[in-house]
Amino acid sequence: MSSIFTKIVNGELPAYKIAEDDNFLAFLDVNPNAKGHTLCIPKKEINKIFDMDEALYTQLMQFSYKVAKAIEKTVPCKRVGMAVVGLEVPHVHVHLIPLSNMDDMRFINKVTLAKEEFENLATAISNNM
Repeated sequence: MSSIFTKIVNGELPAYKIAEDDNFLAFLDVNPNAKGHTLCIPKKEINKIFDMDEALYTQLMQFSYKVAKAIEKTVPCKRVGMAVVGLEVPHVHVHLIPLSNMDDMRFINKVTLAKEEFENLATAISNNM
């Protein structure tokens, strides 16, 4: 069965896309820890990050770096934090989270955004790529 992220890659589910290339996709987390919380995923469905071959892993980090730099240009924050947890969806995903304080990195603190806010934010970050 395809993961929810594979369904996003295949266009079966919508997402607030920020960046995309042949191998990777970045989109806003719809249950964000902070405004601008973004997920970077490989388009190929792989369950665990260390099951990726080294080249694809390195490319994912390079892709995530570019997205993080765009987030920093767009969302007021002290820095962009990164986490790879992977328990909630069995598909590799890098969390890029704008941080103002340590609580922003905890996955129990969430913010709510309206659809229009998600759309505007995705466009703004994408424009800074």
